[in-house]
Amino acid sequence: MVKLKPSLAIRPKPYHFLYCPDTGWAVGAEDSDYEGWAFPFPGVTVIEDFVTPEEEIEMVRLMDRDPWKLSQSGRRKQDYGPKVNFRKQKLKMAGFQGLPSFSQKVVQRMGLYPGLEDFQPVEQCNLDYNPERGSAIDPHIDDAWLWGERLVSLNLLSATVVSMSHDAPDSLLLCSAPYIGPDAFAGSIETPSRSVPCQKVEVAISIPCRSLLVLAGPARHQWTHAIHRRHIKARRICSTFRELSEEFLPGGKQQELGYQLLQVALTFQGRPI
Repeated sequence: MVKLKPSLAIRPKPYHFLYCPDTGWAVGAEDSDYEGWAFPFPGVTVIEDFVTPEEEIEMVRLMDRDPWKLSQSGRRKQDYGPKVNFRKQKLKMAGFQGLPSFSQKVVQRMGLYPGLEDFQPVEQCNLDYNPERGSAIDPHIDDAWLWGERLVSLNLLSATVVSMSHDAPDSLLLCSAPYIGPDAFAGSIETPSRSVPCQKVEVAISIPCRSLLVLAGPARHQWTHAIHRRHIKARRICSTFRELSEEFLPGGKQQELGYQLLQVALTFQGRPI
């Protein structure tokens, strides 16, 4: 299950920046007031072709064998995880039988990539987007009481764009956009000489089909993420995997419960709850 913390502030028309995976910077969009300007955007990893087309087809086939529940904003969902009351910070394991069997190979593969070697998810949420239903998801930050440092999402069936925004009253310091090439960063980053209000910035992260998106650090905890309706061009399924927060890990206040959750999750015998 997911606890969304929506951004309630009325946002002005944003200045658009594009995330560049080669540099890890957000770069001003072409023909915008901030073209040629950029700022570091840490905490984002995009792994392309994480699954094969054949694996994608099989995963979606197995998902569609189970019922989808109607959700908000034109989405459908399948939850594999404990039942959680985030407001009261309580959870129940009743009915939770683990992650689905078809995700076992995916989770094992995650551990082969830098930064995910120790990733152990205890929850998987499948969201089904379709333009005919006007599917979208509002800007939000996932709960941090139960869910841990990394959010890992597998994008299936069609490409999309994840839109990141920030409600802090601060300003972002901009530099000249870093040069991409064999001499990248060799004297190419200048002292900040321009700024832009955080609340007016939106960073677009392009997510190819069959790719894996990892959000951590500032991208996980400080920036909201959203999917706008205009970026859903065809059916899209997003499988998001969540790990435990420190409170539920060894040494934490609820380490015993965390251990039980992990033991069940990694049996990979689950059905949607």
